[in-house]
Amino acid sequence: MSQIEWDSDEDEQEKGFNREYFFRMANYLKPHKKTMSIVSVLVITVMLISLAEPILIRYAIDIGIHDKNMRVINIIGLALLASKLINWGLDRVRIRLVNFTGQRILYQMRKQLFDHMQTLSFRFFDGRPAGKIMSRITNDTNAIGELINGGLITIIMEVTHLVGIVIILLIWDWKLALAAFTMLPFLYILVSSFRNKIESAWTRSRKTMSAINGNLNETIQGVRVIQAFSRQEENNKRFDAINTKNKKAFMKAISLEVTVWPLVELIGMLGSIIVIWYGSKRVIDGELTIGFIVAFINYLWRFWGPISALSKVYSQLLSAMASSERIFEILDTKPEIIDRQDAKPMPTIQGKVVFENVHFRYEADKPDVIHGLNFEVKPGQRIALVGPTGAGKSTIVNLLMRFYDATEGRVLIDGHDVKDVSLPTLRSQMGIVLQDSFIFSGTIEENLRYGKKDATQEELEAAAKSVRVDQFAKRFPEGYQTQVEERGSKLSVGQRQLLAFGRVLLADPRILILDEATSSVDTETERHIQEALNTVLEGRTSFIIAHRLSTIRDADVIMVVKDGHITESGSHDELLRRKGLYANLYYNQFVMQQSLAERAVGAE
Repeated sequence: MSQIEWDSDEDEQEKGFNREYFFRMANYLKPHKKTMSIVSVLVITVMLISLAEPILIRYAIDIGIHDKNMRVINIIGLALLASKLINWGLDRVRIRLVNFTGQRILYQMRKQLFDHMQTLSFRFFDGRPAGKIMSRITNDTNAIGELINGGLITIIMEVTHLVGIVIILLIWDWKLALAAFTMLPFLYILVSSFRNKIESAWTRSRKTMSAINGNLNETIQGVRVIQAFSRQEENNKRFDAINTKNKKAFMKAISLEVTVWPLVELIGMLGSIIVIWYGSKRVIDGELTIGFIVAFINYLWRFWGPISALSKVYSQLLSAMASSERIFEILDTKPEIIDRQDAKPMPTIQGKVVFENVHFRYEADKPDVIHGLNFEVKPGQRIALVGPTGAGKSTIVNLLMRFYDATEGRVLIDGHDVKDVSLPTLRSQMGIVLQDSFIFSGTIEENLRYGKKDATQEELEAAAKSVRVDQFAKRFPEGYQTQVEERGSKLSVGQRQLLAFGRVLLADPRILILDEATSSVDTETERHIQEALNTVLEGRTSFIIAHRLSTIRDADVIMVVKDGHITESGSHDELLRRKGLYANLYYNQFVMQQSLAERAVGAE
């Protein structure tokens, strides 16, 4: 599903009951068949005991009260009390088992979603709102959990109840039973006419809630930009509009339900009135007893209750259907970048990289962004990729890391096609530092060890020292055990970038990629990083993407990328002598920096 489809799904009409999705949801119960069997037995037992209560009331009236027999009244009273106590105990056990099983299923479902999403390729996440993906794991799994926890058990309870009541009523007096059941066609017409409306209303409610999650996530992530541009009022209006849509959708669904269920109860009451009228006439004629009529009406009231409950479960089922469609859409998405069946472990990388006639496009119906790329990198070489924004520099390293697969051609490392080796053994020998590296919540040490958990303390401290992480870590009372908070919010931008450097260096990759890795640090910090990198990069193949051309003068080979082609290639001095695109870029930056320096001096 594309971004446009994800953004427009708020306006889609809900699909009806889907048999395939229902059975797929039911499959989550399979590991818990034993527990659910016990629950079913408990439910049926409780229902049977409950169905016996009107019979006891009948005999209490017809034999106890009518014949003035207190002994019968006392026995029946104790029996009713005992039945309630037994039902209370059995229900307590049932509720505990159901909730325990439901939570196990929710855990399993969320874990399955979480595990699967981590295997999905970058293309899946490109343009998909993070908030709506989060909504799949939270709100939508909850909807399915509610169905499994309450809905399926309700079905067992109420169907058992209904079947028992119908059998008892027909055996007792089929004429009176048929008179009561004359209201069933009206009930069917009512429920069927409102079913689609209720279904669509709850679907809109759930989808607008997903939109709220997406908007909240975007606002939290971009709060600095929002405040910098004073966009609070506009964002408030946007959130109010989304929130209002959610409120209206929810109230529409509730309005429909509060309209339907009282009508269901009214139909049930009309059925009871028919029984009272017809039954009273037969009592007067001496055909039936008062106790019989009281018990019969008691059963009838119990008959309409399950029908109403089952109708509500159906609405719950339709809501779960909407959620299951969203969840299974993710689970059915196959990772694009996977190991082949005959994939072999990647041997220790020496560092030779070859691109053979590589073409790449992000979408099948979009033009190529990389066109017939051919180049060879020797082990240990330092390669710089420069060029305008959108030229394809980051795409080249993404293909090397196999975040995407080439549309045509081959990417080779030490003669091995990256598609023929297993991903873990490939990526474990490669490292990447991005312009905005992601720092995880946890301690400084945990972030350093992210790529190499078994690193010794000496290795950790050496990596930290080489990129000056040790200097800012010492400023905190807890040192390396300092909690950096979510996304490293406790650290400055430069400190987060240094920590990212330390993380990748501790992992000791054979191929190192720096994608604008020093652009967010100050000049002094960058100088220290460059000094450290001169040692760290020794013997490693490295790819450096940089707009600040002064940082790549010492690269062995500088490749100028434009429109998906390598237009120039050579050392810094060679490219300057050619007076091509690189020379223009370099001199323009040099002049700009010189101008800024002169202005700074003039300001002083």
